[in-house]
Amino acid sequence: MTASSDGVLHTLFRSEQGGHEQVVLCQDRASGLKAVIALHNTDLGPGLGGTRFYPYESEEAALEDALNLSRGMSYKNALAGLDHGGGKAVIIGDPEQIKTEELLLAYGRFVASLGGRYVTACDVGTYVADMDVVARECRWTTGRSPEHGGAGDSSVLTAFGVFQGMRACAQHQWGDPTLRGRKVGVAGVGKVGHYLVEHLLEDGAEVVVTDVREESVRRVTDKHPQVTVVADTEALIRVEGLDIYAPCALGGALNDESVRALTAGVVCGAANNQLAHAGVEKDLADRGILYAPDYVVNAGGVIQVADELHGFDFDRCRKKAAKIFDTTLEIFARAKSDGVPPVAAADRIAEQRMAEARARR
Repeated sequence: MTASSDGVLHTLFRSEQGGHEQVVLCQDRASGLKAVIALHNTDLGPGLGGTRFYPYESEEAALEDALNLSRGMSYKNALAGLDHGGGKAVIIGDPEQIKTEELLLAYGRFVASLGGRYVTACDVGTYVADMDVVARECRWTTGRSPEHGGAGDSSVLTAFGVFQGMRACAQHQWGDPTLRGRKVGVAGVGKVGHYLVEHLLEDGAEVVVTDVREESVRRVTDKHPQVTVVADTEALIRVEGLDIYAPCALGGALNDESVRALTAGVVCGAANNQLAHAGVEKDLADRGILYAPDYVVNAGGVIQVADELHGFDFDRCRKKAAKIFDTTLEIFARAKSDGVPPVAAADRIAEQRMAEARARR
């Protein structure tokens, strides 16, 4: 056994990131597919979570991401009130270079082989059109286009849910659930971030943005020239007078350095796994920064794709996503009463729901 595989087994069976029910390594040499499907917990129902297509620096990094993301989905789905457990998949490689119809069909066959234990959807690097292809081989696919029986882009409700979480932050922090007059920095204005900017501007916020893709920034500034642009995230977190920081790109945005430099008093964004390591949530609390757990506020998308399995109704989903406001306030109240950071309070509520489901079996 190699040191690498020894490390993988340690992660799966003995580390804090472990506890997963099932992890599937997928390979189809003909199409070039290399993927990981991770099921963390199915006490509440079949695992539900998107498929990330990303050029990881190593297979080990891809596995670690799948494990972290699937664990996060268990908690996200529980707090969203869904009858689904946590699952996630990653496809290894640059989607702009290797994504093909043959690869997506091969991936669909692997998902189908799980017999419904995992339901997939879009994530970073995958889109509605991709899910339409995957669905040709796998009926446990959501996030499809309306033309193929799906609900379309889940980014719309993801952004709406984050906005509701942000309103709850404003209510808790400043006593008023509005962003009017607040300065909000959005890091990442791609699939979700640009919709969030729309909500913020409509509510009267002053918005500052950054993104590694120039075309994403231009899409925002061409439509809203009043939006301020800064060079990168390092500059954004240091903007003077920033009230809210919204990480909406990849995970790990909140680390030792960024927390020390952050000028905002609130963090609430769409990105998954924003905390770079355990303990960052305490660092935020020690600085008096209110943190809205990412897997609580970004649940609008998963609410949408879960609804698609039962016949999609946008208004019904929007009402469910609006409850993220109440859930976020409940978590802040629990955090205060228990004397713990909001992440710990959210975890306790989610774990209680999973435990109750397990007890009913």
